[in-house]
Amino acid sequence: MTISFKDKVAVVTGAGGGLGRCHALELARRGAKVVINDLGGALDGSGGNSEAAEKVVTEIKAAGGEAIANGASVSDDAGVAHLVEQVMGAYGRIDILIANAGILRDKSFGKMELKDFEAVMAVHLMGTVKPAKAMWEIMKKQQYGRIVVTTSSTGLYGNFGQTNYGSAKASLVGFMHSLKLEGAKDNIRVNAICPVAATRMTENLLPPAIQEMLKPEYVSPAVAYLASDEAPSGMILTAAAGVFAAARLEETDGINLGHTATAEDIAAHIGEIADWSSAKPYGQGGEQNAKFLAKVQEKPILG
Repeated sequence: MTISFKDKVAVVTGAGGGLGRCHALELARRGAKVVINDLGGALDGSGGNSEAAEKVVTEIKAAGGEAIANGASVSDDAGVAHLVEQVMGAYGRIDILIANAGILRDKSFGKMELKDFEAVMAVHLMGTVKPAKAMWEIMKKQQYGRIVVTTSSTGLYGNFGQTNYGSAKASLVGFMHSLKLEGAKDNIRVNAICPVAATRMTENLLPPAIQEMLKPEYVSPAVAYLASDEAPSGMILTAAAGVFAAARLEETDGINLGHTATAEDIAAHIGEIADWSSAKPYGQGGEQNAKFLAKVQEKPILG
């Protein structure tokens, strides 16, 4: 099987450098018409110009591919509307959205200003939601769509000094899990990439040897898979240095302590409650509800 994006139109946000650029190059190499969206701002989101996006377009065209540039901010309503208008005007369809744009404003929570929390949420969360919303009806009408959101190990597991970034990245997993259900009937599949790569976000944190090992292009095959016809829906695919794994949320089976249970009873039985050998994932929230309704029918441990 060869994964091809011939006749497909892909929008990649934050594609002026780093991971986004590599994702765009990979999709273009496989035949996609690629829209390179990048504000061209600094790492903290300030400033901006379209030079970075134009360079990637030139790179794709030089390799025989097809691409156009867009310099809109994905957190700006008018900018997103213009992006979609530009793509539809040029190509008449949108098949793939790779929501990769992001910024960093790291600081311990006690020292972080709320404006830095809000700015990171605006770009990562709303900068994914707004393009997805603007393209949703187009994908439904086409009866085809692939959306790849970008989460992070910080969003899944936490990291010191990144409460804003972690909150944003975790929220995208929740967004994906609900959107996958809404898109299923219209052949719109929604997944998350969780990358580890040496980009300008990490250049001051990693030694040169590690940066060489963690080239961003090593992540892009995972994104190409999640954007393909063969893609699953609702998967968190982690990728780094040619290593790939899947992550998921799961819940233990739990125990029925009964309606009289106290906080002390929970403390006394926490080992059984948190027995991970019984854990399993759920495909949607209703499955958890069904589990609780079934457990209620069991005889309570406390009588």
